Amino acid sequence: MIARPLRPTRRAVAAVGLLAPLAALAACADPASSTTTTARAASDGGGSDGGGIDGGGIDTSANLDRIRTTKDETVAAKLPAEIADRGSLIVGTGTGGAPPLVFLADDNKTTVGTEPDLAQLVADKLGLELDLRYTSWDDWPLKLGAGECDAVHFNVGITPERLEKFDFAPYRSAFIAFLVPADSGLDLTDHTAISGLTVAVAAGTTQERVLTDWNAELTAAGKKPAEVKHYSQEADVLLALGSGRVDAYLEQSPTAAYTASQRDDFVVAGRFSEGWPDETLIAATLPRGSGLVDAYAAAIEAVITDGTYAQVLDRWGLADEALTESRPHTKENP
Repeated sequence: MIARPLRPTRRAVAAVGLLAPLAALAACADPASSTTTTARAASDGGGSDGGGIDGGGIDTSANLDRIRTTKDETVAAKLPAEIADRGSLIVGTGTGGAPPLVFLADDNKTTVGTEPDLAQLVADKLGLELDLRYTSWDDWPLKLGAGECDAVHFNVGITPERLEKFDFAPYRSAFIAFLVPADSGLDLTDHTAISGLTVAVAAGTTQERVLTDWNAELTAAGKKPAEVKHYSQEADVLLALGSGRVDAYLEQSPTAAYTASQRDDFVVAGRFSEGWPDETLIAATLPRGSGLVDAYAAAIEAVITDGTYAQVLDRWGLADEALTESRPHTKENP
């Protein structure tokens, strides 16, 4: 597997006209990490203990072997000729900061998690070498729009706005969750229970959009809305949560569950669909009309069938977010 940062290309120049709308898509998104500090850093000061199995039973060692699968000729035949001839699948993902989705292993330099693992399975099924490249949450729409990668695995949820610019091949259910102090006694399985609480959230995320909708609902019912506080660093919000400056933190469910598994002072107090009040899915994100989405969805379907997909989700504690099938989602066929 090749891994290197995304670099500007000549195609990026042609994409200048896309910058404003694509940046807006990131701003209304559900980032795999709206922070830059790993949960490991938040929980133990950022150092590596050189071990492998963390407190939640997840192996975070750098030498962890990726789960692999084999090429499916029928699926590979769906590839666009340009990608088939190149022999590699260029996938953008995060630089590390949202366990168990994409984060740095114990050596603080190797990227691990569900996102790169699932990208590897897709590349294997298509008979391609995985060329993993790193980008930030804010930049992934620009990089994808500029043609610097074939797909993005970055905990991206399918939304009507994104379907205007991208095609999608789903690979996980999408949930958000409340992280609260373990001794708080809070039960937030009913979202109206946030009335009067102080809730932390990252700005410009799907979580913030859902929280705003909940507050509007509370206000319309004559109830006190939650006070919203914005944070951009994971360490800062966990410090605020632990010190009582905020009552709850609404974030992506996998990361909330991972943090709770690492620390005995936090628990998950309620989980909701990321598309609330509707359902949505997390998906590999591809340039709209690139011709790759059919092959990509077929590859995901194939790894679901052969069992390697379940092995990856089991490894990272996300078995309850598994899908039973994948199909292309496009503007024409959402």
